[in-house]
Amino acid sequence: MNGSVRHRAAGAALAALVLGGGAVGCAKGAAEESPALTPAAAVAKAAKKTEGITSLRYRMTGQVPEQGKVSAEAAMSMKPLAMSMKMTVEDQAADGPVEIRLVGKAMYIGGGAQAAKDMDGKHWIKFDMSALGADKELNAGRLGGGAADKNPATESTFLTGAKDVKKVGTETVDGVRTTHYKGKVTLDEFRKSLRSEDKTTREARQKSLDQYTKMGVDALTMDMWVDGTDHTKQFRMRGTADKGPLDMTVTFLDFDKPVTVTAPPAKDTVDLAEMMKGARQG
Repeated sequence: MNGSVRHRAAGAALAALVLGGGAVGCAKGAAEESPALTPAAAVAKAAKKTEGITSLRYRMTGQVPEQGKVSAEAAMSMKPLAMSMKMTVEDQAADGPVEIRLVGKAMYIGGGAQAAKDMDGKHWIKFDMSALGADKELNAGRLGGGAADKNPATESTFLTGAKDVKKVGTETVDGVRTTHYKGKVTLDEFRKSLRSEDKTTREARQKSLDQYTKMGVDALTMDMWVDGTDHTKQFRMRGTADKGPLDMTVTFLDFDKPVTVTAPPAKDTVDLAEMMKGARQG
């Protein structure tokens, strides 16, 4: 397997970790809200709705540091933790979309015909996190979800830490009437806001926060579209990381519907851990 394929696979894995976020729900309904709710209270109520979600499907587009412009569609199950994502990176569009599957503690990166040429005809690379000693990094928080018995902290909940949440107006997103809110939050402000949360919620949201801290993001401008059932239908986050701009929009298609993800055939898979083991022995 040549260096370009390894680089592409590693980049896809990184993008999956960054993009996989957002275990929040969506539902059809009018954008009517209770007149008693302030913008901050409406955002907090939508964040609360992220608890207990068991699965979701979502679409995202935008720009990710180091990867450039990307688009993807994914499905995720929280328990058991599993994810399937098809992603296209603009600079690598000629190679076709990259498919990412998470099954148990293994992540699979699949490419097209060009990738197969570089991997002796096999289309998938397997990252066994346990074998690579990285299983601690493979957790629900980094992938945007959580076990069903935990509060799945998501990027959309970051807006609860903003001091300037404002109602922008009423807009239609994917045929669903929503109320649009906006605000700017520093990661320090969001971290402080977690003090009032229960331990499970605080720990789950902290895990999601940590990935942005590691990227060098200090503050995020957040837009959030909430539907008539107080679920987040869509959110957008913009910020500046150490290695470039971040600007992602995530739209939720459905939630709490069955999601099944299967591992690719072993005969069509290159096991990176085994390859590294063989290289060390050699």
